[in-house]
Amino acid sequence: MSHARRGQAAPALSVLIPALNEAETLPLLLADLSTQRGIRIEIIVADGGSDDGTPQLARRQRARVIAAPRGRGAQLNAAVAAARAPWLLCLHADCRLTAADQLVTALNALRAAHSSSALAAGHWPLRFDRKRAGYELLFRQLEAKSASNRPGTVNGDQGLLIHAETLARLGGFDESLPFYEDQRLAAKIFALGRFVLLPGALQTSARRFETEGHSARLALMALIVGAEHAGLVDWLRALPTLYRAQHEAAPLSLAPFLHALSVHIASLPPPQQRQLWRDTGALLTANAWQLALLLDSISPASPRWLRRFDRLLATSLSKAPWPQLAGQAMAATIRLATVLSKPP
Repeated sequence: MSHARRGQAAPALSVLIPALNEAETLPLLLADLSTQRGIRIEIIVADGGSDDGTPQLARRQRARVIAAPRGRGAQLNAAVAAARAPWLLCLHADCRLTAADQLVTALNALRAAHSSSALAAGHWPLRFDRKRAGYELLFRQLEAKSASNRPGTVNGDQGLLIHAETLARLGGFDESLPFYEDQRLAAKIFALGRFVLLPGALQTSARRFETEGHSARLALMALIVGAEHAGLVDWLRALPTLYRAQHEAAPLSLAPFLHALSVHIASLPPPQQRQLWRDTGALLTANAWQLALLLDSISPASPRWLRRFDRLLATSLSKAPWPQLAGQAMAATIRLATVLSKPP
């Protein structure tokens, strides 16, 4: 691996890392990047206002550090503006590379796909780095989901490899929320082009699950996805603790979020409420394949349920009355969960 210096050849790849108080994890990723073979890279850390020495540590490991407004979308856009390479790789600060030739292999794979597709981007399947035992099925399911390469399954922790011109064509990263910039961009890529599952795997930390609580984090992620799909941006924007920065993470209680969501939905006009639950039902049926994936995760040696689902059920579940019934069931579930949870 080599870094570009003034007067040297331009880098082939700009590695862009948004960071906020990542002094513990970022040096490990930077060390991985320093051992990459066969490719000239530059590393840009877009710091969102760290006070734990993150920028100083990054500079000591030969990364270029720029200051950016706090928020992953804004930080990534600032890094994109500073990048010099034609290809961009966006990584979270707590991820780890798993092979010394991972970047050059990934770039070659995406270049091949890019030449035959008007719009393509790449991501890796995940491997979770866990500090605590337990929840084996949950992490096996999450890893299998990250490798499925289906709409709704690509997140920033899987890395994003993309050509700079492609990213510009897509309008860059959304900055309207402090999170969700990755899923919004991924949705555009799936709508206008395709994703390439890159060779190898990217290791990511399970620290948010372990800090906030596995079940609570999973449930809150589902609420966020549902609210985004239903257009409840005001609700997402009004709750600053909905997705805390990692250094601010603490055990989660779902009660405040369920209460706020219930109040917000009740304030909507009845036609808008009905449309919300129809949209939610469509989202649920579109993701019913994850139940089949769960069965395959229980018996990974003999996966067959997802193939059967795709062949026998996928099309019929998208038709009436299943989305409507799913939406009604979710409405009842939210009401019950709100009653059972104590308001803040």
